[in-house]
Amino acid sequence: MHIPDGFLDPIWSISTYAIAVAYYALGSRIIGTRLTSEKVSMVTVLAAAIFVAQMLNWPLPGGTSLHFLGGALAGILLGPFYGSIAMGLVVTIQCLVFHDGGITALGANLVNMAIIDVLVGYMVYRAVVRVAGEGRGGVFLAGFLGGWLGIFLAGIACGLEIGLSPQFPYGVAITIPVMGLWHALLGVIEGVITGSIVSYLRHRYPDLLGVRK
Repeated sequence: MHIPDGFLDPIWSISTYAIAVAYYALGSRIIGTRLTSEKVSMVTVLAAAIFVAQMLNWPLPGGTSLHFLGGALAGILLGPFYGSIAMGLVVTIQCLVFHDGGITALGANLVNMAIIDVLVGYMVYRAVVRVAGEGRGGVFLAGFLGGWLGIFLAGIACGLEIGLSPQFPYGVAITIPVMGLWHALLGVIEGVITGSIVSYLRHRYPDLLGVRK
């Protein structure tokens, strides 16, 4: 899903940078000085695990690439903004150190993977848990749907961005179906992993999930 340099036109590059900067600036003001050592530990450990999971990726002709994201899991375990911090660390280090994703496209990659995936996963999880309950089955279902829909919509957003950029050789008629279909399929696996981890932690180590509050 990482967009490299040269795929986005200046409008998309600048606008997504602006969205990412505004989001993190607003989030920083909301959390204030509530960043405790416990939360720092959770953010860094989860970011490291997600970084490793994202190393396995496949190129997508007509799109960018396909790989696990982990944003929904980060949002569920840490809360929406702390989850975005963890994902932001992953995406930024991948860009600046490993050249996975371009500097001109860093804003878009943050929007897709560190904002959309995290927020969608978190909100879907919270909504489903309210309906299905906090039993093991309800929590698994909530985690599964959050993980699946988060990666799917992040893929759609990526397809939209590159498809509307004149530099990219394919338009949205190709990029959105390619990115959407493959991420919907991979999302089934990501949803199962997310649901399983959240369900296990919720019932074996409930205090661990309290870090997100």
